[in-house]
Amino acid sequence: MRTYRLAVTGMTCEDCALKIQTALNELSGVQASVSFEENLAFIEAPEAVAGDELAQRIRTEGCDARLDARLVETDDRVPTKYEGGADARHIAIIGSGGGAFAAAIRAAEAGARVTMIEAGTLGGTCVNVGCVPSKITLRAAEIAHAGGYHPFDGVPRTGNTAVDRARLLAQLRGRVDELRQAKYQKILDDNPRINLIRGRAHFEDPYTLAVALKGGERQRLRVDRVLIAAGASPSRPPIPGLAEAPYWTSTEALFSDEVPEQLAVIGSSFVALEIAQAYRRLGSEVTILARSTLLSRADPEIGAGLQAAFEGEGIRVLTHTQAERVAHADNTFTLWTNNVGPIAVDRLLVAVGRTPNTADLNLQAVEVETNRRGAIRVNERLQTSTPTIYAVGDCANLPQLVYVAAAAGTRAAINMTGGEAALDLSVMPVVLFTDPQVASVGMDEGQARVAGIETESRRLELSEVPRALANFDTRGFIKLVAEAGADRLIGAQVLAHNGGEIIQVAALAIRHHMSVHELAGELFPYLTMAEGLKLCAQTFTKDVSQLSCCAG
Repeated sequence: MRTYRLAVTGMTCEDCALKIQTALNELSGVQASVSFEENLAFIEAPEAVAGDELAQRIRTEGCDARLDARLVETDDRVPTKYEGGADARHIAIIGSGGGAFAAAIRAAEAGARVTMIEAGTLGGTCVNVGCVPSKITLRAAEIAHAGGYHPFDGVPRTGNTAVDRARLLAQLRGRVDELRQAKYQKILDDNPRINLIRGRAHFEDPYTLAVALKGGERQRLRVDRVLIAAGASPSRPPIPGLAEAPYWTSTEALFSDEVPEQLAVIGSSFVALEIAQAYRRLGSEVTILARSTLLSRADPEIGAGLQAAFEGEGIRVLTHTQAERVAHADNTFTLWTNNVGPIAVDRLLVAVGRTPNTADLNLQAVEVETNRRGAIRVNERLQTSTPTIYAVGDCANLPQLVYVAAAAGTRAAINMTGGEAALDLSVMPVVLFTDPQVASVGMDEGQARVAGIETESRRLELSEVPRALANFDTRGFIKLVAEAGADRLIGAQVLAHNGGEIIQVAALAIRHHMSVHELAGELFPYLTMAEGLKLCAQTFTKDVSQLSCCAG
């Protein structure tokens, strides 16, 4: 790729600049941004596209252009950068979560000047109210549960080992603050190319952001590229009475100083199920209301297996059940449902997904398209429908996973600074941190069928995995899906204690186009849960119940 800076004369308004930009971007492989205010065109073009061709394209729109003398050519990993550094590409990033920081770091490394704009707490969802506090809570609940229910020594157990909620919250908040300082604030402090503005941004045009600062003032930013990484917020379903009730979102549930006697959970996916099990293990009586089944978008065997594990711990799971009305009085929530009558509880958690934070960005002014949920549509380069504006993370139509956001942020930064990178989600491992954990990668049988792929699959019960037997915990299974005929591994689904720790093995096998027979022939340490992948692969040709331990 080559980078050009062209001086443009004859533009009379922003519409002129937009027309020229559109005309340039119609050329194959060209990315252009045109500034009416500066009378400049910034263009990234393949080697085969000459500067004269670009200038001629501008002339067809009634303006003139000449190559700016300050051009410095760059390779495909380096941003548009000009002599003296003062004119380095200016990138604005709306948000400060994992995707935003990954992009800021990469763009700064490439020489760009980065301005981050954050209206809330630095660090976004994951470190503050998502991954970090939830995993601390889950681990504390797991230890409490193990103390009361472990299978060893033959002594009957009657309950959990109590967790001091106040001390746990102090630990949780301390660790969150520590990580926010080390992984976010320190990066800002140490990197002069990244500047943070505290305020709320919206678009005026593709190159101009208006920022309402926290002190009440307003600031306008003129930039070359914008990355939207605004995140998402807990959704509220349209249940009569819910808006007037003091229900919990995941944030309140993770930071509450109480463990209620009875907790109802509306929702049946990742956040709902993790928190539901944690509170059961911390001492609450828990009822889950699932509109369909648990994890209804996953392989049905996974949801059924997890439901059995939950019910084994005393969690009440109501499938095909919806709350039709909610009321709160005298410190009690009452939920009227479609099929089981009223349910009365002390606390109500609503965890039915997250809504992208895009409503206040004025996206219509810059013609950025969203889907019906408000998520910004992006291509594999993370570009929106307006080529100079990019989006990553929970506000985009991408999986709401922080490692996807970070990978997308890095690739968006490469593309915004003159490089070429695509986000490949064809092999994306996913983990639900319940116990047993749910882990999957690639396609299940249903997804393969939709894709027109004929499959062959095997399911291995954990009672056939030596490590699970040694742990006295054989809840769950491992399932491998292969393309019929070629025997190429295309998917894996795991329901197992610490199943998330083994799924990356399957991800790498899929990435490198291994067959199930090649996977079966690999050396796996004994005793490990990962050995279950080998054993499951062996079931395509053998009866593993007839093999000795460690049979190769």
